[in-house]
Amino acid sequence: MTGFICIATETLPAGLLPQMADGLGVSQAYAGQSVAAYAIGSLLAAIPLTIATQTWPRRLVLLITVFAFIAFNTLTAVSQDYWLTITARFFAGAAAGLAWSLLAGYARRMVPPHQQGRAMALAMVGTPIALAFGVPLGTWLGTAIGWRMGFGVMSALSVGLVVWILIAVPDFPGQKNGKAMRLGPVAAMPGVRAVLAVVLFWMLAHNLLYTYIAPYSALAGLGDRVGLILLIFGVAALLGIWITGRLIDHALRSSVLTALSAFALTALILTLFGTNPVVLLVSTAIWGLTFGGAATQIQTALADAAGQGADIALSMNVVVWNGAIAGGSVLGGILLESVGPASFPPVVLILTLIGLGIAFTARATGFPQGTRLAQP
Repeated sequence: MTGFICIATETLPAGLLPQMADGLGVSQAYAGQSVAAYAIGSLLAAIPLTIATQTWPRRLVLLITVFAFIAFNTLTAVSQDYWLTITARFFAGAAAGLAWSLLAGYARRMVPPHQQGRAMALAMVGTPIALAFGVPLGTWLGTAIGWRMGFGVMSALSVGLVVWILIAVPDFPGQKNGKAMRLGPVAAMPGVRAVLAVVLFWMLAHNLLYTYIAPYSALAGLGDRVGLILLIFGVAALLGIWITGRLIDHALRSSVLTALSAFALTALILTLFGTNPVVLLVSTAIWGLTFGGAATQIQTALADAAGQGADIALSMNVVVWNGAIAGGSVLGGILLESVGPASFPPVVLILTLIGLGIAFTARATGFPQGTRLAQP
């Protein structure tokens, strides 16, 4: 539920841009910067907040992040000033950055080692649900009850989540002061570096195509069916995370290599036949299937590689992941303006093959072979 709120809060403005722009008296381009402010908040705050709170009780940190969503989504809902709204979005993003660095390690500690991967998959299921339905939900809310009430709904969900956490979620101690990890030693771990490199290239490739799916789909005559394409992607992603949950604890390496290989093959098919609408729809389903388990696979591999430094490593993942979102947007924009959307699949193919090569060579540390041997 926390993951769902993180992603839904981030993507909500995409379905509300006209209403937000009118309500704040700015252009839609300026209203769109509320998404950028959220991403920047996550990118800048994840590592320092994670390091600052690593000795705190885990449930306390989780509650702080959810209370932050209540505060800053409510502020967004009532704000009449553009820059106050942007500031609220920045701090909501900072809360999300802390949440993403916390959730994976928290879920892993609730179960024995042989179930850690499946626990991660369950904990991450809110992400593809929000990706599949966040923008349509935002559009519906904006039409039905107004954009401000849309953010109010996010606050109300967060209030319910606080109660749920207090009732159902066990607490765990943070790192002892003498055992608190520093950023440098964690970043120097070979497995951590390898996994983060895979994150960079995989998410660059994904976000380049995902961000600009509208102009690309127009090549196949589906420019007015972007909603259908995103729905297919989201449903397939849900199936992908279910498959990942079944496989990850005994076949993490194989599942990552298979996902990257299938994504590369999809990019190749789109390069050759992407103007065919049926090929595009089928390829989107395969793409969603490969992406659905990505967050679980990456975070499991990263936490395994980092050991006691898992929370810090996962905060680094937040930075790299959000950097790849921004990088994919910039790279896609350059390609769109200079070459056209037909250039997307070949570039996606190259980036994915680089990520696949890194994952394949990291058999000793980042993505080891065999059954996971993580410690609780």
